[in-house]
Amino acid sequence: MKTIATPRQVLGLLFLFLACCLPSLQAQKGQVVTDAGTVQVKTLIDSLDHPWGMAFLPDGRMLVTERPGRLRIVQPDTTLSEPVAGTPEVLNWGQGGLLDVVLDPDFANNQYIYLSFAEPAGDSLASSAFGRGRWVDDRIEDFEVLFSQEPKLKGPNHYGGRLVFADDGTLFFTLGERFQFDPAQDLSNHLGTVVRLNADGSIPDDNPFVDRDGAQAAIYSYGHRNIEAGAIDPATGKLWLAEMGPLGGDEFNAVAAGNNYGWPVVSWGDNYDGTEIPDPTTRPEFADAAIHWTPTISPSGMVFYSGDLFPEWRGSALIGGLTASGIVRVSVDGDTAQEVERIPLVVRVREVAEAPDGSIYVLTDAAAGKLLHLRLRE
Repeated sequence: MKTIATPRQVLGLLFLFLACCLPSLQAQKGQVVTDAGTVQVKTLIDSLDHPWGMAFLPDGRMLVTERPGRLRIVQPDTTLSEPVAGTPEVLNWGQGGLLDVVLDPDFANNQYIYLSFAEPAGDSLASSAFGRGRWVDDRIEDFEVLFSQEPKLKGPNHYGGRLVFADDGTLFFTLGERFQFDPAQDLSNHLGTVVRLNADGSIPDDNPFVDRDGAQAAIYSYGHRNIEAGAIDPATGKLWLAEMGPLGGDEFNAVAAGNNYGWPVVSWGDNYDGTEIPDPTTRPEFADAAIHWTPTISPSGMVFYSGDLFPEWRGSALIGGLTASGIVRVSVDGDTAQEVERIPLVVRVREVAEAPDGSIYVLTDAAAGKLLHLRLRE
């Protein structure tokens, strides 16, 4: 049930805000106190234009996307390359542009790099898409679009865009409903869905709607609003998504084949004009969230931590928060989850990633976006 804040609750929130000021100031000074200990927060780069995704190359370098359409290489000494050649044309408008970057699980043998992006079609039309090309001499060669969301629409919002490889080699792609609401309940389009494809873009035979007339065979789940955070729990192999709600009601969902997550029929939030949306519990045919957040955290970017540098975080989901201004740590046990900690960074966190050495890298959403590095204080 949604609630309206009482004066006492408002006062409590004020005290909570004041209590958060000290750790926030610590973060601004380069460190923050967490359940894992005092963490050093080091700015490595502060000149990225709305960075969105990152991936680690086997040679120790990093790839970072910038929403206007650039892919950059970050050297171990933090030197930033010129834009990499061979990337696709993008529509850089609002939330659209060049989005995620992931390496093929068999990258050592096939050299494939996958990029998601807002694919333009003229007259300001676009849809979310992804493709792959080979990494050759620090450029992308023979980039090929493997999937394009249908239909293409005008508008700057809700592209989704995360790419997540499953343990079986299939690839999940999260798709927003482009701020269209009702089509998220219509299986004849890809709006507000998670699609599942083979690495070459073909459709797996065991997708839930392969044999349903009038349904898009690539769809794995539907009834979503806008998903910019997703990761596989290594303990179970299950896909978890953190999804942006409207006015309140951000969600943390365990995703299962064929499930309908209810948007826009139900939500733990309400419409921006203040009109109420029924709670998910009023419609048991829809899958409900394991966690919902009001006020919103605006989740973007996510990783399940598996390293050794932060033992207290091992097995937790680390979720980037744009309005949460930091990282939200969530403990997951099977299909249940609980928020256990917030790591205040005083920045709009767009992406969170675990490096091969177990340290954490963070991208911030800004015209002068930052690449941050998190380690325990020595």
